[in-house]
Amino acid sequence: MSDRCHPACGARSTTSTGSRRSSADTANAARSRTTAWLVIIALAGLAVLLRLMLGARGWSWPTSDIVDLRMGALVSAAVAGASLGSSGVLLQALLRNPLASPFVLGLSSGAGLAVSVASLAASWGAAWLIADGGMVAASLGSALALILVVAAGRRHGAIDPVTLLLAGVVVASVAGALTILVQYLMPPSSRGDLMAWAMGRIPELPERVPLMAGAMLLASIGWWSVMRARWLDAACTADDEASSLGVDLPVLRWKLVVFSGALAGSSVVLCGPIAFVGFVAPHIARLLLGAGHRGLVVASPILGATLLIAADALRRVVPIPGSGTLPVAVVTAVLGGPVFLWVLRRHGGRHT
Repeated sequence: MSDRCHPACGARSTTSTGSRRSSADTANAARSRTTAWLVIIALAGLAVLLRLMLGARGWSWPTSDIVDLRMGALVSAAVAGASLGSSGVLLQALLRNPLASPFVLGLSSGAGLAVSVASLAASWGAAWLIADGGMVAASLGSALALILVVAAGRRHGAIDPVTLLLAGVVVASVAGALTILVQYLMPPSSRGDLMAWAMGRIPELPERVPLMAGAMLLASIGWWSVMRARWLDAACTADDEASSLGVDLPVLRWKLVVFSGALAGSSVVLCGPIAFVGFVAPHIARLLLGAGHRGLVVASPILGATLLIAADALRRVVPIPGSGTLPVAVVTAVLGGPVFLWVLRRHGGRHT
């Protein structure tokens, strides 16, 4: 028999080798995903334990009484952080921009302004404006801010990343200045609470209506995101390619505007404007799981909740003479700012 292999044998051998290599790659990818999910779950559990152990009096083992006392703040931080993480991943898909987040694009500031105006009107007698805790006002404010930013960020029919960021900075600055003005117009008896909320405050005893509404909104949009993950993947491709996959991009984009605005507004109502959680959470999820949205839309809310719970715990470690503890928004800004600069330098303002 000739030492040379028949072409058909060679083809079968190559196919067999390629098949084994493909199977090995698939197994390795599955193990990597499993490891990533274990890391995400472990981080979430560690953050919850850390928050339950840290309180106003320092470290203490979470007995049943302590758990009952701290559970309100824990749940508030979890719902608000998860809403920010979910809003962030939807915004980044909507704009095809890794720098997009509720805070960077001015959504949080717009929601904060809307809630402040509603609170001012309520102090003048229009209490019905905040009968729902300000959920509707915050959602409308954040959605309007996003529409303004996207409209200002378009050049020659396309969204320019640098212009978009500048528009977000302008909208956030103007909304922040108007929020300060509204605070000065508030009655002195209500001004302190509004200012503390505007600096980022996780309530120990959250109001039931906004907390339940925020949780239901998060669950509904989260379920939609999981079921439409393929659409979100398509939204990150070119318009003609997405259309060829059967995705109605104009309708999808308006849904993402509404959903991301509602989620950002929900978090603002619960805890005030919080910086960078909605930006950092999707990036950590991508580092662990890759770019597929089926994993991102689940991991980003979990990581967002983890980050805000951890920030709420860490702020209690740093005592501030005469004022108790740091506002949670200060902690998230200090930790998230360098991450934003790193991503900005890495991507150089390009679209994803």
